Amino acid sequence: MRLSVALHLPADAVAVLAALPREPVAGVSWAVPEQWLVKLRPLGHVPGDVVEPLVATLSDELDGVPPVRCVLGPATRRLGGRWLGAPVSGLDDLAAVVFDATVGLVPVTHPQPFRADVVLARGRVPAALAVEPVEASWTAREVVLVADRSSPRGPRLEDIAAFPLA
Repeated sequence: MRLSVALHLPADAVAVLAALPREPVAGVSWAVPEQWLVKLRPLGHVPGDVVEPLVATLSDELDGVPPVRCVLGPATRRLGGRWLGAPVSGLDDLAAVVFDATVGLVPVTHPQPFRADVVLARGRVPAALAVEPVEASWTAREVVLVADRSSPRGPRLEDIAAFPLA
């Protein structure tokens, strides 16, 4: 199954993103609010027998980690020309904890610098879409392990485990 360690967005941040223009653009698929997450570490396809140790490790490593202040914005941006994202700052330290906790169970196959974004669209994203102002902030009080069970019939993200931040 495809897994990610992520944060859910609060309702006010979802409302800010939902208010952005989402005009049809050839070659661009817009994500729906149910897909909007802030991924701390996308894990990719993970064998079923790794899930239990992953949950145990994340539970141990995130125990006692304080809540984190997140800031959405200031504007949408293109990510590699194939995604449109809304940046989220304030998560570098939390992402480092998650990475260190999971790298022994799920090796890195495509190393990249960490960038926290909410993916809003995929496809051939025109540069003109990457200028919309977005602004919200919140305190993240929970990290989740999310399974992406989406299919051609539609998106389906399911929380496997939740880890409160103390």
